[in-house]
Amino acid sequence: MNEHDVLAERFEAHRPRLRTLAYQTLGSPSEADDAVQEAWLRLSRTDPGSIENLGGWLTTVVARVCLNMLAAHRDEPVGVVLPESAVSDADGSGPQHYRDRPDRQPPPHR
Repeated sequence: MNEHDVLAERFEAHRPRLRTLAYQTLGSPSEADDAVQEAWLRLSRTDPGSIENLGGWLTTVVARVCLNMLAAHRDEPVGVVLPESAVSDADGSGPQHYRDRPDRQPPPHR
């Protein structure tokens, strides 16, 4: 067995735990698989001799990949974006209402 095969075998021993971590973080089986695959790609580009604790290294990489994926999702618009004229509060005041009354601040966005 060559060094790549040994590394792949060691990675496969960690795959179920890494996939569970990714799934718990992302909530999607396909995204969990993507995160684990990204960890494999990063491992295959790294000198394995520089890694003292492979399980810890892989856990850290998968966690960071998941956080990056979550951040990317957060930046994606969700739902329908309405024109400003269509937005209104329960009391009938919309953005224009706040511009006309500088003493009032709009409610915080949630």
